[in-house]
Amino acid sequence: MTTATPDWSAIRGDFPLLTREVNGKPLVYFDSANTSQKPAAVIEAVDDFYRQHNANVSRAVHTLGSEATEAYEGARRKLAAFLNVRADELVLCSGTTFAINLVAYSWALPRLKAGDSILLTRMEHHANMVPWQLIAERTGARIKVAELRPDGSLDLDALHAAMTPDVKLLGVAHVSNVLGTVNPVREICKEARKRGIVTVVDGSQAVPHMAVDITSIGCDFYAFTGHKLCGPTGTGVLWGRREHLEAMPPFLGGGEMIKEVRFDGTVFNTPPHRFEAGTPNIAGFIGLGAAVDYLQGIGMDAIHAREAQLLARATAALSDIPGMRIFGTAPGKAAIISFAIEGAHAHDLATLLDIEGFAVRSGQHCAHPLLQFFGVSATCRASFAFYNTEDEIERFATALRKVRTLLA
Repeated sequence: MTTATPDWSAIRGDFPLLTREVNGKPLVYFDSANTSQKPAAVIEAVDDFYRQHNANVSRAVHTLGSEATEAYEGARRKLAAFLNVRADELVLCSGTTFAINLVAYSWALPRLKAGDSILLTRMEHHANMVPWQLIAERTGARIKVAELRPDGSLDLDALHAAMTPDVKLLGVAHVSNVLGTVNPVREICKEARKRGIVTVVDGSQAVPHMAVDITSIGCDFYAFTGHKLCGPTGTGVLWGRREHLEAMPPFLGGGEMIKEVRFDGTVFNTPPHRFEAGTPNIAGFIGLGAAVDYLQGIGMDAIHAREAQLLARATAALSDIPGMRIFGTAPGKAAIISFAIEGAHAHDLATLLDIEGFAVRSGQHCAHPLLQFFGVSATCRASFAFYNTEDEIERFATALRKVRTLLA
């Protein structure tokens, strides 16, 4: 990692899409929690694969096949080093949703039974909620919910108290996609492990924005999505403890997840390939490997500090707007501001902001129970990344005041 102060203006120039206009106005992209923009290095890596190396992986001894396989497995090794884990513990998949469903159907479904409980937090994304509901319905297990404090932080005392002997699995977001709350996952997983509870951490909003050392967290499973990490869509990672992966049956059957197939039985491959049936998103993972190289070139600590600076600037700029309500004020939160303005519907705000060139998310953000906790049907969400600027934030505050008057 570099130790020099990054040139954020030059870094912004690495992102081609940020130069375009929307509705005749310069684009201001404040929706990175939804999906990040892609630097030229990632776009070029995908383009180079299709132009120079396109072939399937692990299926041919010819030159192109060997090149494709090495690049694909090279991306796995880059991701493993990035996360401080072993490469043979990383399952490459389509994203967090697939990763958590893999754990649900391959680990939880064969093990849970009536009387068992699955503990989730109120702030979970639906991807770390709905799969567990489906498993609970099929096994007779029940869902328990760990509640929040008014500032959007987890009530850790209540969470630990909820870790009763019936709880077999805990699902927890590393960072909330709505509130920006950063949960103390290391402490949480330590408490769960003392009680024999298996932990599944959703790292989708953490890995793109801070240095993540999965080994130090001490969880059992960790999942994240590549397209939020400056990588291509359709990419993601599930890390699992080796002993869990070796004990789990395949989730999908087909090519590449086998060693030998006969009509009277099949010998499955070892993890992680056991869980990677069919042709993978080869170009996507090569692009994700390029994204890891790019981000490490900047430095994750520098990215984290830059985004904290942008968040502080935005919080100060927005807080004095009349009728403004910000959801999630926990200390140390990530660079996400979900908000509502009195008398204005979130979708109307987002539509008018789009006319001014601002891309923000509006709605329930795949977190319906969380919005119910705050008593609102929808919010707007502005989420920042290191390629944003202080000037964009000032323009955003000005635009919000303008559209507020139109909706008042």
